[in-house]
Amino acid sequence: AGFFGRMLLQRRGVGGFVKDRFGRIVLPFVSFWPIVFPAIVAVLIWGAIQTAGGQPLPAEPPPNPFTVEAFPLTHLWFLHVLVIFYAAALMLRGLVVAVDRGGALRRGLDRPVRFLVENWAPILPALPTAALLCVGNSWPLWFGVHTPDTGLIPNVQALAIYGAAFGLGWLVNRQTALLEVWRRRWPFHILLAVVATVACLAIIGVEPTIKPLAEPNLTWAYSLAYALGLWSWTFGLIGAGLAFFSGHSPARRYLADASYWIYIVHLPLVMALQVLVAPLDWSWPLKFAAILAAAFVIMLATYQLLVRHGFIGHMLNGKRPSRDKADAPPVLQPETP
Repeated sequence: AGFFGRMLLQRRGVGGFVKDRFGRIVLPFVSFWPIVFPAIVAVLIWGAIQTAGGQPLPAEPPPNPFTVEAFPLTHLWFLHVLVIFYAAALMLRGLVVAVDRGGALRRGLDRPVRFLVENWAPILPALPTAALLCVGNSWPLWFGVHTPDTGLIPNVQALAIYGAAFGLGWLVNRQTALLEVWRRRWPFHILLAVVATVACLAIIGVEPTIKPLAEPNLTWAYSLAYALGLWSWTFGLIGAGLAFFSGHSPARRYLADASYWIYIVHLPLVMALQVLVAPLDWSWPLKFAAILAAAFVIMLATYQLLVRHGFIGHMLNGKRPSRDKADAPPVLQPETP
């Protein structure tokens, strides 16, 4: 997000950047949250009724969630946090430009970023990340970074860790040649990520749990392994993507276009499918496969039929050509010398 955010800013300027991010991030958030949140609540009630087996549900209503501290952002928290990062990036950039008119400060910052990517990534960013993970006693270790899905003010842990990734992407965009380092070293980063992940599971176990570890030293060891895995997976998957998927593919282009819609609608849909299959006497792998298959059929079908060429698709991905032109096979032109 930081990498492509700066790219967009360089291409369109501050005004164009704000207009684009308002249309692509803010507008989808305020448009879909009032639909997604009631859908999630409805599915939760449906599941509770099914679990109760005809018995009456508790009559006491839940507390009011619509406060600054408890506002239920659902999985759309990502859009909310992005808006915060975009605003912070614009303000910080404006301050830097005002005091660094010759660009010396920005060029000086390029050197440590290059040093980090070429020599110490992902070890160097893992150290402060591990420290942030251990701050406070509310970290749900097995579930990773504390998701900022509740409250309009994100928790410090998520804001700092995701903000560091956003900021690094922003700065790497100043030196796009650094992507070649990640492309070349993707096997090392993936191997390091696997080792760190195995270490995490060896420490905390493979069963999901919210219980803290008994020994503080184990907590620190787990946080270091988790932070190292977090950054290693990030760099490794980016590098592998550059190595194997950097060419044009109509199928990948289509899935990339559909991914925003899938992100928005997937949670209540998957929850509803879980409620549907819960009473069935199937093994969990079969249920899991059935839920995934049904969800993707529904999401891709609705994207193609209802979203791709309509106003929702325009809001999410920009204006597309007409249906006939967009979905027609490309016409190959002879190459010119």
